[in-house]
Amino acid sequence: MKMPRIGVAEAWRDAARGFLQRNVPPEALIWGDTETAPDLFGGGELRGEAREVTVPKGFVSMANSVVWHSDPARFAKLYAFLWRLRDAPHLMADRGDRDLAALRRMEKNVHRCQHKMKAFVRFREIGDPDAQRRSFAAWFEPTHHTVEPTAQFFARRFGDMDWRIYTPDVSAVFEDGALRFVEDCPRPDLPEDANEQLWVTYFQNIFNPARLKIKAMTSEMPKKYWKNMPEAAAISELIAEAPARARAMAEAAPTLPPARVKQAQAQQARFASSWTRDTAALVAEVDKCTRCPLHCNATQAVHGEGPTSARLMIVGEQPGDMEDLQGRPFIGPAGQLFDEIAKSAGIDRGQAYVTNAVKHFKYVARGRRRIHQSPNRTEIVACKPWLEEEIRHVSPRVIIAMGASAAFALTGSAAPLKDRRGRVEHKADGVAVLVTYHPSYLLRAQDPEVAVRARDAFQSDLARGWELAQRH
Repeated sequence: MKMPRIGVAEAWRDAARGFLQRNVPPEALIWGDTETAPDLFGGGELRGEAREVTVPKGFVSMANSVVWHSDPARFAKLYAFLWRLRDAPHLMADRGDRDLAALRRMEKNVHRCQHKMKAFVRFREIGDPDAQRRSFAAWFEPTHHTVEPTAQFFARRFGDMDWRIYTPDVSAVFEDGALRFVEDCPRPDLPEDANEQLWVTYFQNIFNPARLKIKAMTSEMPKKYWKNMPEAAAISELIAEAPARARAMAEAAPTLPPARVKQAQAQQARFASSWTRDTAALVAEVDKCTRCPLHCNATQAVHGEGPTSARLMIVGEQPGDMEDLQGRPFIGPAGQLFDEIAKSAGIDRGQAYVTNAVKHFKYVARGRRRIHQSPNRTEIVACKPWLEEEIRHVSPRVIIAMGASAAFALTGSAAPLKDRRGRVEHKADGVAVLVTYHPSYLLRAQDPEVAVRARDAFQSDLARGWELAQRH
């Protein structure tokens, strides 16, 4: 069954409907177009019992695209799938069906070819520019037979002029508002167009060398189309010059910071301290610190205490309820437990410097109670300058970090505490940091056995930290 090159969609649809109604199976048909060689066993009358056939709309839409594909077997593939649809219309929704998947790929290829035709057809004027209807022509080499289904796009867009799109197969001719198709037109000798140089200049100026991606460009603009596109002559030179042009653009870029940087700088200035690293003024500067919102609800800032010549510094998380009210570190339940275990570990608290990573109490009010809340990363970072100044002033040999907040403030690592407990890590300046539990963890432990093991580990860590501090 030979299909014409012009009007093939209607011709195939009528033929397929007739064969299907007469119950003619796919194996009884030999499909082809005008370029297909005659089959030795083809011909003869096909007979079959007539029947009513209903075709899913989705198939009709797909077939209207697939018939324009360049695959000679497209008609046979469409009819074979249509034959299966008679008794199984649900196949149109079966993404796992191999036949449907093949047809969908062909449909997609045709649509892609139509898109390329709309993008890459380049007209040249062939008539009198002063005529009432100007006349243009173009030569295009599509991958599939997409001139006929795409011609209506050009008719709508360029309806006020005459034009011709010549191809090696079927050409489209639009004259006086009427569209027709012609087979096997020779390639015309199109004249030079002065406007093309203007277009090439525009193309060269909109080319951005800093965003050049050759693989993506050739995917969207395949090289097979370049020979019929005037701007393509400039592409090789533009690609070769792209690195140098990108460097020149970067060097010529403005040096002023963008608006968002100015905003960040202004915000930083608002929260910056006027402190000039005078240790005597450190307490006063911490008392009036507004680097984070915690100062709004806390009673007061809680400073570290201990000898400034201490070899061992112990850093907790933040003040608790009692510490916030009295202004001294480690005097609440967790602090009292710390004192008890530290004494058992051989630590004289009077010879150690104790402080917290965060200087204000963070809590949520529930009735008359103030429930402790762990500080977040922003709050820990905001308070870090004060902790660093304490470390600079004391110059400890070893620091014991009690809890995840203290460990993060000192080392910058937020790794789980359970994987770090008992390990000696280091600050950026090299000071040894021994990571251990916070005593509040021991108070919260519900399982007695867990509490005992945690207490033993905590005491062992304190003893080891004290020993390391004395050894250095």
